[in-house]
Amino acid sequence: MINRILLITGAVCALGLAGCAMTHSAPAEKQAFGTTTDGQPVYLYTLKNSKGCEARIMNYGGILQSLKVPDKNGTMGDVALGFDNFAQYQVNAPYFGALIGRYGNRIANGKFSLDGTTYTLAQNNGQNNLHGGPKGFNTVVWNANQKNDHTLELTYLSKDGDQGFPGNLQVTAVYTLTDDNELRINFTAKTDKDTVCNLTQHSYWNLACGGDVLNHEVQIFADNYTPVNSSQIPTGIAPVKGTPFDFTSPTPIGAHINDVNDQLKYGGGYDHNWVLNKKPGELGLAARVTEKTSGRVLEILTTQPGLQFYTGNFIGDIKGKNGMQYHNRSGFAMEAQHFPDSPNHPDFPSTVLKPNETYHSTIIYRFKTQ
Repeated sequence: MINRILLITGAVCALGLAGCAMTHSAPAEKQAFGTTTDGQPVYLYTLKNSKGCEARIMNYGGILQSLKVPDKNGTMGDVALGFDNFAQYQVNAPYFGALIGRYGNRIANGKFSLDGTTYTLAQNNGQNNLHGGPKGFNTVVWNANQKNDHTLELTYLSKDGDQGFPGNLQVTAVYTLTDDNELRINFTAKTDKDTVCNLTQHSYWNLACGGDVLNHEVQIFADNYTPVNSSQIPTGIAPVKGTPFDFTSPTPIGAHINDVNDQLKYGGGYDHNWVLNKKPGELGLAARVTEKTSGRVLEILTTQPGLQFYTGNFIGDIKGKNGMQYHNRSGFAMEAQHFPDSPNHPDFPSTVLKPNETYHSTIIYRFKTQ
């Protein structure tokens, strides 16, 4: 189990912030961004590094509102989909940039059993629980502590029974923008009762800063994936070889996305979990995405065993930042996580978290050019 492995080995110590050379080039920045319907103030926190990159993160939902990184000519561009005003995030955001919990992805029929007790969860994806429920971590105001110009610590207490999940879960998410043009997210969590926990980050990326993402080339370091039924619940583990899900070598997103295939039909395109070729708990390279016109390259590293690759099949027509019009497939998400519906699949890596354990996971979005 990922949590126990990390506790026993202490591997997370190597995943922390030590060793990231930083330059304190600018003072920490915070600005008002809006107010929730129940009157809580929402702020944007700006992180910067010595290379000129900039990340803006909300205390609402832990949402990454923008991330500016250079193209091959050194020109900065915002590669994250989002909105210019807070109101849109409350009414029309398909998890743009958000932190996800308590459980990323789907739990079938909103039910799971633990220690002989069956728990009924809030249902917000047909009969399934998706991304923790309708009031998941993406909709709450986190306590924010901007430690310096490159680090933001967010904390939240999810109380026992929240969206149907057991236990008081204390969560910390630390965003760090390094001088290596990496945006790191380190999660930790503790519970006072046996529960399940699967945290992730749900940014939509477009390395060209506009248009669709069908020409982005994707490589996923996984020989297997988890096929789904018509409700997008995994039915097991299967090889990617010989299917449209084979991204073991760099392949344009659009190469097979419209193939006649039941799995693509169920997801409206790619919306599936890949089983990464690495040990759970081990920090490793999960995927690489290249956009040749801009020269931008995105690498995703994680300690998690799975990667949900979603091609924005249901974004719809939305007005985004700077008047840009978003459509289906205007962005893609790479959600490092445990497998969907793991609490109902004993053969999947466990997501159970016990009171004497600490949940640890790391996601790194590393930006390069070529």
